[in-house]
Amino acid sequence: MATIKPFKGLRPTKEVAQDLACLPYDVMNSEEAAEMAKGKECSLLRVTKAEIELPAGTDVHSTEVYEKSVENFKKFQSKGWLVQDEVEKFYIYAQTMDGRTQYGIVGNAACADYENGIIKKHELTRPDKEDDRMIITRYTNANIEPVFFSYRAVPEIDAIVSNIVKNEKATYDFVAEDGFGHHFWPVNNAETNKRLEELFATKVPATYVADGHHRTAAAARIGKEKEAQNPNHTGNEEYNFFMAVHFPDNQLKIIDYNRVVKDLNGLSTSDFLKKISGKFEVSNMGSEIYSPSKLHEFSMYLEGNWYKLNAKQGTYNDNDPIGVLDVTVLSNLVLDQILGVKDLRTTTRVEFVGGIRGLGELKRRVDNGDMKVAFALYAVSMKQLLDIADSGNIMPPKTTWFEPKLRSGLVIHKLD
Repeated sequence: MATIKPFKGLRPTKEVAQDLACLPYDVMNSEEAAEMAKGKECSLLRVTKAEIELPAGTDVHSTEVYEKSVENFKKFQSKGWLVQDEVEKFYIYAQTMDGRTQYGIVGNAACADYENGIIKKHELTRPDKEDDRMIITRYTNANIEPVFFSYRAVPEIDAIVSNIVKNEKATYDFVAEDGFGHHFWPVNNAETNKRLEELFATKVPATYVADGHHRTAAAARIGKEKEAQNPNHTGNEEYNFFMAVHFPDNQLKIIDYNRVVKDLNGLSTSDFLKKISGKFEVSNMGSEIYSPSKLHEFSMYLEGNWYKLNAKQGTYNDNDPIGVLDVTVLSNLVLDQILGVKDLRTTTRVEFVGGIRGLGELKRRVDNGDMKVAFALYAVSMKQLLDIADSGNIMPPKTTWFEPKLRSGLVIHKLD
């Protein structure tokens, strides 16, 4: 069963919370981060993307950047922008998008649960990205940003959360510049905190990494590293845990994660369409944007036209948890067999576009000559994600996209 514990969160004051909170480090580049932090002295981007305060062109993985992160993190605390709670507690973090609100519980997940498979993953990680998150955690001695977890919903946990949000005023409550709402409640009742911990320990057999595989892997590695350095290790130290926001699966919605390709692998447009027709039922839908409406249906944008592609029977395996995924179908039938893309992790010919940008972004990328063809996919379901994680399988790269992204800075977990 899952170990999820309350902790003494380091949190912003109400006055600075909206300016301090920021998007995750990995959804923008340095220039975009600098623009987002402009006019906000207390933006946490000055910690998570500290290169924005250094000369342009500074290597984002340099010692100077990590040292600037530490300097700013200490500054935020000395100025009183971040203050640590005196007692351990859980926190409720809710997000609103398009009229739909999802409620997560912020708590400390156990590094040991990641090691023994109670925390389940559905993606592979890259060592270089793990190393980067390890270094900033090592320098700051804190989980600055939370990871995004899910679990199979438990009615009593839902009831506790519902009771708090209906009867208590949120400590932080704001709409960010992207239009998404963020709402935050500390769980101040000691008995409620105790009961939540008990419910996770008895009713939640596993949790699932939804977004943040690299931060999760890095946190587990940091825990092992600190254990090795501590001759008096007991297993109860803060470094044995890391911060995650746990959302019930029935409140989450995965949106599409699409692909754009730079060339047709030497094929003419007519030859390419002919090869596509061998694997799919192809319908020219004209110049108006067309979005796929069901599993195994794709939309393709090529030379000013949108096409509906329906995979033909026998080209996929609905009994295979990976083979049934549309990312697998597209990768096998089109990217590999027709376009010659063998490894999506290393290719420079394919780029990935999160569905939050809309299918208009796919059209724009092709129309401006940056890309030759674009593919939109029907989104993966939460059931597919959980089933794949339970089976021990790994999804292909860039399969899931969750929105809204968690705001960093509403609570931080210190490792000491």
